[in-house]
This record gives sequence, structure tokens and C-alpha cells, in this order.
Amino acid sequence: MRNLLDFLAKYHHWFIFILLEVASGVLLLKYNSYQNSVWFSSANAAVGKVYQWESKVIAFFYQSRLNEELTQRNFYLERQVDQLRRLYADLTKDTTQMERNGLQFLSQYQLIPAKVVDNSVNKLENLMTIDKGRADGVEVDMGVACGNGVVGIVYLVSDHYAVVIPALNATMSRISCAIRGRGYFGYLHWYGGDPSVAYVEDVPRHAKFKLGDWIETSGFSSIFPSGVLVGKIEQAYNSRDGLSYKLKVRLSTDFSCLRDVCVISDKGIAERAALMQAARDSIEMKINR
Repeated sequence: MRNLLDFLAKYHHWFIFILLEVASGVLLLKYNSYQNSVWFSSANAAVGKVYQWESKVIAFFYQSRLNEELTQRNFYLERQVDQLRRLYADLTKDTTQMERNGLQFLSQYQLIPAKVVDNSVNKLENLMTIDKGRADGVEVDMGVACGNGVVGIVYLVSDHYAVVIPALNATMSRISCAIRGRGYFGYLHWYGGDPSVAYVEDVPRHAKFKLGDWIETSGFSSIFPSGVLVGKIEQAYNSRDGLSYKLKVRLSTDFSCLRDVCVISDKGIAERAALMQAARDSIEMKINR
């Protein structure tokens, strides 16, 4: 307390000076309209600038949230369009029951929004890191997509991050695909180089298609639902053995500027995986006998 009193006694003239300055400023602005208007004009400009900065910051975070919502919305719309296309193609059947089944199919999937925090497109074994992990419900072998189509498959998971094997991985990525509306399927493979082009291999020789047809996920795996966009056919080649086609596909996802993605959580994936493993075990037991 004594130190405080000594400090006030030593610098009391400065406190008196500041008090008088404030009082004179108040009196000047209160009884002089010109100075008052100049002050408030300057103050409003300064406050307006602060509000402008604040608005930009809020808009930035709002835009980020909006991008997440658009990514999820685009994914759901793609799924709904796929279901409607299937209904339209089979009008002779009980469309009410088919629509009910389609909506039930869509309800199996939950989307977990995430952002890409690390990505590469110029290596043979590209990997991608997203900012959601085990604590957010992300698990190994979950599919990852964006508003434009397929991205990849979750490979490793920590509490708050996950590593994804993107479609642009020449050694570890093989995604089951189908030609939209035609039913023939193959496997997506990327050979390196151009990050906008990949190939669908093992397409049956008797398959009917044309350049410009869309490639989408087949739904045969437990990772992606059917109808997730992959790309568009640009060219067709014969396989080396001449028994199948190899399709050059222009990917719908732009991996070079990928930011917002969603992880596809399938409620039935554990059940299907367990069933598949039981089938494999049963076959191995019969063979060993």
C-alpha cells in the first residue's frame, strides 16, 4: 500500500494533467457543434473500419461453413438423382416400394464433414490428411467424397485426424466402378502423371458404352454407395490380353484444389464386413479339409 501511495505522490501531476485533458475534451465537444461533428465523423469512420474487418472475418468463417454444407448437399442430391434414375428406368415395377427401398438405402449413410489439411498430387503414392478422426466417428476403410465425386478411402485414424488414400494413389487405390445406366463394372486405377485422368480396367469385352458416358461407384463394395460420381469416359482401349476394355476417364474431382470433403459412415458396413469374413473363413475351412 505504501508503494502505491509513493507512486501516486510521485506522478500525481500526470494524473491531474490527464484528468484535465479529458474534462477539456468533453467540454469542447459538448458546447461546440463543429468540433462535435468532426469528432463523431472521425469516430464513425474508425468504427466503420473495425466493423468492416469484423464482417470480413465472419464472412470467411461463414463461407467455410457454407462450403461444408454444399459439399454434403451435393452428395445427397447425387444419391437422390441416382435413386430417381433407377426408378424411372424400371417403371413397370412397384415404384412405391422401390422408392421406399431407395430412401431406406440413403438413410444408411451418415456424412461427416471434414477439411483437407495436407494433400499431394505429384507422387505415385499420394496421401491426404483430413481434420476429423476417431473422436468424430471416422474409422478405417470409410469412403471419402466431395461435392464433385469420389476422393478416396480412410487408411489410418488418430483421435482428431485421418490419413486418406486418394484415388490418385498408383499402388494402393482400387475402387469398384460401373458405367452409369449400363451396369458393366471395373476397377479405377491411376498410373501417375496427370491428376485429372485415371483408368477403369477389367470392363467386360461384351460391355456396351459410348464415349461421354459417366463412370460412378458400383456399390458392390462396403465402402461407397452406388452412384457416387467418378468421371466421364474419354477413350477406350483393349486390354493387353484382349479379353476386356480399359477406359480412360476424366475425373470429376479436382484433387489439386480439394478443400471440403465428407467421410461416408455406413451403419451396415460392420455387419457386411463380418458376414464377408465369415464366408471367407467357411470357404477356407472347406478347402483345408
